Amino acid sequence: MRAPGCVALLVWLLNDAAARQFTEEEMAGIRQRIKSMFYHAYNSYLDNAFPYDELRPLTCDGQDTWGSFSLTLIDALDTLLVLGNHTEFKRVASLLQDTVDFDIDVNASVFETNIRVVGGLLSAHLLAGRAGMELEPGWPCSGPLLRMAEDAARKLLPAFQTPTGMPYGTVNLLHGVSPTETPVTCTAGVGTFILEFATLSRLTGDTIFENVARRALRALWKTRSDIGLVGNHIDIVSKKWVAQDAGIGAGVDSYFEYLVKGAIMLQDEELLNMFLEYDRAIQNYTRFDDWYLWVQMHKGTVSMPVFQSLEAFWPGLQSLLGNLDSAVRTFQNYYSVWRQFGGLPEFYSIPQGYTVDKREGYPLRPELIESAMYLFRATGDHIYLQLGLDALESIEKIAKTPCGYASVKDLRDHQLDNRMESFFLAETIKYLYLLFDPTHFLHGGGTEGDGSWEEGGEGGQCVLGAGGFIFNTEAHPLDPAALYCCSRHAQDRQDLRDILLSLSQPTQKSDHHSAPPTKETEGPPPGQSESIALKPGEKKTPPLLSCPVQPFSARLSILGQVFSDNT
Repeated sequence: MRAPGCVALLVWLLNDAAARQFTEEEMAGIRQRIKSMFYHAYNSYLDNAFPYDELRPLTCDGQDTWGSFSLTLIDALDTLLVLGNHTEFKRVASLLQDTVDFDIDVNASVFETNIRVVGGLLSAHLLAGRAGMELEPGWPCSGPLLRMAEDAARKLLPAFQTPTGMPYGTVNLLHGVSPTETPVTCTAGVGTFILEFATLSRLTGDTIFENVARRALRALWKTRSDIGLVGNHIDIVSKKWVAQDAGIGAGVDSYFEYLVKGAIMLQDEELLNMFLEYDRAIQNYTRFDDWYLWVQMHKGTVSMPVFQSLEAFWPGLQSLLGNLDSAVRTFQNYYSVWRQFGGLPEFYSIPQGYTVDKREGYPLRPELIESAMYLFRATGDHIYLQLGLDALESIEKIAKTPCGYASVKDLRDHQLDNRMESFFLAETIKYLYLLFDPTHFLHGGGTEGDGSWEEGGEGGQCVLGAGGFIFNTEAHPLDPAALYCCSRHAQDRQDLRDILLSLSQPTQKSDHHSAPPTKETEGPPPGQSESIALKPGEKKTPPLLSCPVQPFSARLSILGQVFSDNT
């Protein structure tokens, strides 16, 4: 197992020594090339595939894949804003409101609908102010795109009505879960909801979404093995592991991602502690020479000595926690595979140093570019820009067709597949663009748009859009300050009701203070502390973690700092 790691390190060192520094003019030129790439694919989708979910770039037509709701258009909406196209963003936002209906007899993936549709609509809603859209009073706590996101998420709630709280993998958007639906789903399909669902709950005041996401996370947490690992497929009714391979790739990846990002966005110590305990087991049992292998979840013995392209998100996630040394070394290994093939094969045999049979494809995934973006922000090393340029030129050379960009069926001979997944426009292009625009407003700068903070909430008392955005696993940026803004106003209203209620009622005997609250005042919105109307003799204790009035700075967000109260 030593040789591949040493070879990768040697390749990296040689490349790093020769890595050139990119000037501002060169980076601006590359951004224009990325924009051209986006519009070639985007316009091809509009011309040939809309209203279908995806473009088929070899036959210049469309197909429905994950549902039937113009998925590529929803997924690409916030990318338009990232690229600075406010006019098209507003046009498409209005178009989606008029054309998309979730009351349809379609079986949809709960996981994919959440990260692509709910996440895409939430992000577009939170960016609507920057795009110059007409906003409802009280935005971001209300708005048509938010209502669309809530409508889509409600269609997913029946999947969570299980004895364990862990959701089924598929739900019919009109009829709910089929009686014949399999109870077996992947780990990521259980643990990848807290970002979108908590955002919905904090913005709308309806706690159901965050509650079901947390219940699923806690149920999954209890199923880990004695050595602290989870497999990649579980029976959500019996809680038995059907596939016991433990790793950081397919079927598991975004579960770990959401524990970290959920901890940062929600200031949640429980989620962070969950991840840190998992990370100790991952480092102990799956890490070999800065590669991460697959092991048997109960024994820790190697079951698959492969690298999967989906694992390439890991260096970026490590950078969020401040583990830069480990992140850089792992990225070195993954980048060496990219340079070998001009893309990342779905599976790569680490001992053999080559692709795995029937897993030679590259569907234009974003994960390595995503990690490059995070690591460039954290280190300023231009080797990550070189990866971005390599990716741009590889995709242009290998995957471009007259009608868009096609998935690569086989990286060995560059055969193409007749599919352009929606994540190409939602993630790959977006991360590539943001890699070459370090002063973008999503990083806390201001090249696209003026970078100014926005007012939000009732009376415009909240500070929004100042940086520190958290990207969901489909690269849809969410603003933590918006969650705090809406939750705070909901809490203020609740506190005022409590005070008025206490003033309007006669003084009660002390034993009445222990009576349970009424349904109307059952509790504050999720993540908020108790009412300011305290009982006699009580002192208000601050929560362990709270979100600051002003959102995270880009630097602290990158290093994964968790803000405590009054910081």
